[in-house]
Amino acid sequence: MRIRKRNIAWLSALAALIGVAFISGTVTAEVMTVLVGVFAVAFVASMLEFQPARWRETMATSPLTRLRMSNDAREAAERARRRLGGYAATNLTLLDIGLISSQASPEGMVMRKSRTISGDEDGVRPFISLHVPPGDADRNALVRFEIIDQNGEQRYVHEMRTYLRDGEMNILADHHLPLLHNPGVGRTGGEWDLRVSVDSTSIAMLSFAVSPSIIQRDREIERLADPPSGEIPLSFEDLMRGQEKQSKG
Repeated sequence: MRIRKRNIAWLSALAALIGVAFISGTVTAEVMTVLVGVFAVAFVASMLEFQPARWRETMATSPLTRLRMSNDAREAAERARRRLGGYAATNLTLLDIGLISSQASPEGMVMRKSRTISGDEDGVRPFISLHVPPGDADRNALVRFEIIDQNGEQRYVHEMRTYLRDGEMNILADHHLPLLHNPGVGRTGGEWDLRVSVDSTSIAMLSFAVSPSIIQRDREIERLADPPSGEIPLSFEDLMRGQEKQSKG
């Protein structure tokens, strides 16, 4: 902290008046104590700076705002903070996070928010909801989405420029991770991670479950069970005749 220049003049004048009163000897000890106390308060106040804009930002991220956070957002934000050593490196408040999966059906495209996805779905897109304070608004930010599989390998990376506006805003990735007919996804399952960063600062880490594709598994079973084309399976009688010929030969 430091004394602001515009306060030096009146602090000097106040100190001079108190000094004159002390030297003159006409002021009682009680009054002098009060004057010294007033000077001390004025000195400390001159080193503090009230910033209305910063106060509004603090109110924007108040407990009332955090009460609007979903359970997934709380978990994801806490994991990101632990990775940063418990320090919140951004004023942005994560309100929600998740995955939007899509699957074609006779009724049309079905989209749902879920923390469990299947290899039989067409694809999945990550999204976040943010509360942006005034001091961080009206600028372009780089939002990065990553999906990491159970082996620590990147399955999806997407970066997009987003214009941040004051208040609550939803950000949905404009590219999806294909699931159906994706060999890398269809055969594997387990617990994966969704990681989100804004301007290279991690704000969220959320785990989700992935189940293998049942359709792809059934196709592989059928392929292994079917004999090669052009070959007719031998009957039990044919096998017996073959054994008799081998024994006679």
